Amino acid sequence: MANYLIVGGSKGIGQRLALDLSKDHSVDVVARNSSSELPSSVNFNSLDVSEDTYSYEGEVLDGLVYCPGTINLKPFNRLKNKDFLEDLQLNLMGAINHIQANLDKLKKSESGSIILFSTVAVSQGMPFHTSVAASKGAIEGLARSLAAELAPSVRVNVIAPSITDTPLASKLLSSDEKKEKSGDRHPLKRVGEVSDISSMAKFLLSPESSWITGQIMHVDGGMSSIRSL
Repeated sequence: MANYLIVGGSKGIGQRLALDLSKDHSVDVVARNSSSELPSSVNFNSLDVSEDTYSYEGEVLDGLVYCPGTINLKPFNRLKNKDFLEDLQLNLMGAINHIQANLDKLKKSESGSIILFSTVAVSQGMPFHTSVAASKGAIEGLARSLAAELAPSVRVNVIAPSITDTPLASKLLSSDEKKEKSGDRHPLKRVGEVSDISSMAKFLLSPESSWITGQIMHVDGGMSSIRSL
C-alpha cells in the first residue's frame, strides 16, 4: 500500500484520482471544500491552497499530485498585474510550496512521484490565454528542472490536457452545443473526460511508469501535435 497526497482533490480530476487510488492505497486529500463523493477511507484536510501549505503527517510519502488550476481567459489588454499574480500564486507558488513542504518524505519513498498540471495552451499559443499559459508554462519549466535535480530518488512529470469536462471548465462547456463545438476543434472530436486525465495521473504514480521523468504528457485529444484535414 502506497501513501498519496492529492492537493485539490475534492472535485474534478483530483476527486476521481482520489476515488481510484483509495481502493488500494492510503490517500490524503487537501482542498478548500470537502465532497460527499469521497469515501470515509480518504483523509480529508480543509485548506485554502492559494494561501496555506499542507505537510503530510506520515513518515513516507509515495506520491504528491498538485491539481489546483485556473482558467482566467481575458484579452491581454484587460488583464491587470493582479490577474497574473493570482494565477502564478495558485498554479506555480502553490505547487512549489507543497513540494517543498513534503519533499523530505517523498525522498524516503522507494518510488517517489510528483505530478503537476499544465495546459495545451502552453505549447499551442491560444488567444486570451496569456495569464494561465504564463503560469502553467512556469510549471513546465519547474518540473523539468526539478526532475533533473531530484533524479533518481523522485520522479517529476506534468500532464498537459486540453479542455476537459470538469467543474473548472463548466462555464465553457455549459451546453451540449458548446461541448460539441469545443470537441470539434480536436482531432479526436470530443472534449476530455475526467477519467482521461486521472488515468494518466494514476499511471504516472504507479511502478509501471518508473522509467518516466521530466516529461510533459499531452493528454489533449491530439490538439498539440496533429491537425485534421
